[in-house]
Amino acid sequence: MSAEQIVTEFINNWNRMDWQAVTDALHDDVVYHNIPMEKIQGKEAAAAFITGMQPKAVDWIMVNIASNGNLVLTERIDNFTLANGKLLSLPVMGTFEIEDSKIKAWRDYFDLATFTSQMG
Repeated sequence: MSAEQIVTEFINNWNRMDWQAVTDALHDDVVYHNIPMEKIQGKEAAAAFITGMQPKAVDWIMVNIASNGNLVLTERIDNFTLANGKLLSLPVMGTFEIEDSKIKAWRDYFDLATFTSQMG
């Protein structure tokens, strides 16, 4: 698969809430960074963060995607229904670096105030 196909499938797996497939797409040495928050290093730590979210529903809408070699850029609206029923919608720009057909680096850029105002 191309780097763009890997990222598209990764996002589709989020929408299916197939956490095994989501974490399987990560490189063992992945660096996952939600830019306004702390960086997470390693597949095990990233998987723990992802599976710890426990949303009721996920709907990530791909607005745009662009790729160049092993680098993929996404513009998305990440929608979640949280365990308590609260809705969260977050505009996100994502950068993915692919190595050995796995996501080696994943950086999501979003406005922390938009996130926290919806969590309040």
